[in-house]
Amino acid sequence: MRMRKKKHLDERLAACASVNLGWLPDAVHNDGNADRTSSAEIFGNDNPLRLEIGCGKGKFANTIAGRHPDINFIAVEQTPNVIVSAMEQTIEQKLGNLRYFMGNAEYLPKVLPADCIECIYLNFSCPFPKTKYAKHRLTSERFLPIYRELLINGGVILQKTDNRDFFDYSLESLKKGGFELRYVTRDLHNSEVKGNIITEYEQRFLSQGLPIYYLEAVNRK
Repeated sequence: MRMRKKKHLDERLAACASVNLGWLPDAVHNDGNADRTSSAEIFGNDNPLRLEIGCGKGKFANTIAGRHPDINFIAVEQTPNVIVSAMEQTIEQKLGNLRYFMGNAEYLPKVLPADCIECIYLNFSCPFPKTKYAKHRLTSERFLPIYRELLINGGVILQKTDNRDFFDYSLESLKKGGFELRYVTRDLHNSEVKGNIITEYEQRFLSQGLPIYYLEAVNRK
């Protein structure tokens, strides 16, 4: 079911222009190319750059950007109804190191240069449990080449999910895709991982007593 457009959404998005890098498909020209933009052009500095794909309402992105003002962050989300809340938080918190793209992650190599990202966060991505929709999973072979292009050598993917089948799929897909699994746990909140930021979905799953699955995969070029 298509989500109903929020009241005053266009006005709210316009008010967030200072942190909104735009709608990804719109950045691509008729020839299939786009003007790639460096982190320095976006943020005015050469700080390390990290990327969250599927930021939702932005709790994670805004929290981690606030904790690490010396790191730049870009968050991506397909749904304008949702991302507008994230952007409003960024403006309210006056975070100069967080910006947003709207749209599908497959367009990212068109607008960002290769070897520019040190870390990609995949927090509770849709698992698309039906096999016929597997290509839409953010750890499918459709997306892994994109991550490998954007990530620096030694850059990492950090994934959290509550879905065991999706997690197992991700483990196999990442290994086949050339990533090195550095750390894997099937119970994040009883693991040695420090500094975890609990997302909106994560809090819901924890309240239901569900385990959180977590992995760290390293890009080796």
